Amino acid sequence: MQISRKLSVLLGIGLVVVVVAGCGGGSAVDLDMASKSDLPSEVRSAPTTVRESYQFAVANPGVLEQVPCYCGCGAMGHTSNYSCYVEGTDASGETIFDGHALGCSICVDITQDTMRLLKQGKSIADIQVYVDQRYSQYGPPTRH
Repeated sequence: MQISRKLSVLLGIGLVVVVVAGCGGGSAVDLDMASKSDLPSEVRSAPTTVRESYQFAVANPGVLEQVPCYCGCGAMGHTSNYSCYVEGTDASGETIFDGHALGCSICVDITQDTMRLLKQGKSIADIQVYVDQRYSQYGPPTRH
């Protein structure tokens, strides 16, 4: 009787672990990241979260172009969170970096949240809703 009870408890715990693991809202995703060597020296020497945000932006323009920023950078001509990191490309296709995110924690926080939510399997639409709810208190959003 004692072994049967222990087995039931262990099976119950195992079931809970499986159910909790399956409730993550989507499958985990590995993120594409640009090489550190692709970044300008001031970005390479920046704090880890800032550097990783630039690496993510360079490797994932299609994602961050869909995510607004709320730091007030729309007044500078930024159209998305991506604009906080990349100004564009030159005639040879080289990335022209924007240094704005080097000194703006809101930009970096939005990118870090986007990365975390993508890893959790969230959609771009879910991420947009999260960013709007979390950051709208700081200023107007950038929009295309």
